[in-house]
Amino acid sequence: MNQTGSSKIILFIVLSQFCCTSLWFAGNAVLKELVLNFQLPASALGHLTSAVQFGFITGTLVFALLTIADRYSPSTVFLTSALIGAFINLGVLLPNNSLWSLLAVRFGTGFFLAGIYPVGMKIAADHFEKGLGKSLGFLVGALVLGTAFPHLLKSFISLTAWKSVIIGTTTLATIGGLLMVLFVPDGPFRKAGQQLDISAFFRVFKNSNFRTAAFGYFGHMWELYTFWAFVPFILMAYNSAHLDSVINVPLLSFLIIGIGGPACVIGGYLAQKLGTKNIATLSLALSCICCLISPLILTINSSLILIGFLLFWGITVIADSPLFSTLVAQNADANIKGTALTIVNCIGFAITIVSIQLVSLLQNLIDIQYLFLALAIGPVLGLMALSKKNSV
Repeated sequence: MNQTGSSKIILFIVLSQFCCTSLWFAGNAVLKELVLNFQLPASALGHLTSAVQFGFITGTLVFALLTIADRYSPSTVFLTSALIGAFINLGVLLPNNSLWSLLAVRFGTGFFLAGIYPVGMKIAADHFEKGLGKSLGFLVGALVLGTAFPHLLKSFISLTAWKSVIIGTTTLATIGGLLMVLFVPDGPFRKAGQQLDISAFFRVFKNSNFRTAAFGYFGHMWELYTFWAFVPFILMAYNSAHLDSVINVPLLSFLIIGIGGPACVIGGYLAQKLGTKNIATLSLALSCICCLISPLILTINSSLILIGFLLFWGITVIADSPLFSTLVAQNADANIKGTALTIVNCIGFAITIVSIQLVSLLQNLIDIQYLFLALAIGPVLGLMALSKKNSV
C-alpha cells in the first residue's frame, strides 16, 4: 500500500473510532440532568459508569469466545455494532426512566462498544504490520477524544437541552460505522479464522511475552477509567470547597480527558525511537506518581495548580494504552490476533469495574484528598510485571 493509501486508511479508522466511542461517556456527561430528571441516587456515577464497563466486558467475552472479529469482516462487525449501539443509546431519552432502566441502556451500549474499540484495533493491525505502535497511538487518541467529546457538547448547552448530547452521540456513532464500512476494506495482513475456536480464549496466555504485555495493560486499566469517571467529581468538589471558584466543569473535564488524545499520538512516535516497552513503562510510572502525590495536590488552595496537575495526569494515564495494545498485538498468534486483543480488553475492563466500585465505596468513607491513592495499586503491579528480565 502506498503512503497516500495508508494515510487515507488510518484517517478513516481514526474518524470512525472517534465518532463511535463518543457513546462511552454520553451518560456521564449528562449525569447531573439524569439525577434531576429521574431522581437517581448520589452513587449513580459509579453505577452508570460500571454498567457500560460491564456491558463492554460481556460483549468482549462473547466476541472473543465466538472469535467474531477473526471469522467475519472486521469492518462489517464494526458497522453492525455501531448502528445497534447508537440505537440503544437513545434509550436514555425514554420517559420515566429509573436507575435500573438506565443501567440496562448503558449496559447495552457497552456491549456493542466491544465491536468497536477492540475491532478498530484489529482493523489497524490488519493494515499496518510495521509502525503499528504509531497507528494505534492515533487510534487510541481517537478513543480518548471520543470519550471526552460528550463533556465538550455538554459545556455548550443548557440544562434543559441535555438530550442533545444523547442525540449528538447517536448521530456520530452512526456516521462512524458508515465511514468504516465504506472506506476501510479488509487489511492485507488479515488472516481470517474460518472455524469457531473456543480454545483460543485460553490459548493466548501461554506466551510469556504476551502475558507480560497483558499484565502491564491490566495495571494501567485499574487506574484509567476510574480517573476519567471521577475527573468531574474532583472539579465539582473544588468548586464546592471554594465558593469563589468558577471552574467550568464540563469544559475542563473534556480538556483533562481529551489531552490524552495527542499524548497517545506523541507516545507512538516516541516509541518508534526509544522503544515501545520503554515509553509504556515511563508513562505508567509517571501516572503512578500522580496517584501517590494526589493527596498533596488536592489540598492545595490553587485552581491553577489543580488543573495543571490534572492535565498532566490526563496525559500520563493514557499515553501507555496504545503501546500496551501494540505489545499485545505483536506477541499474539496472527490467526487469533483479533481474539487476543478482545480478550485482553475484556479482562482489562473487568478490572475497571472493581476499581470504580472501590473508589465509589471509599468516596463515602474517606476524605477526597486520599481517595485516589487506591489507583496506585494497578500501576505498581503493572510495573512489577514489566520489570521482569527478557519480557516483551
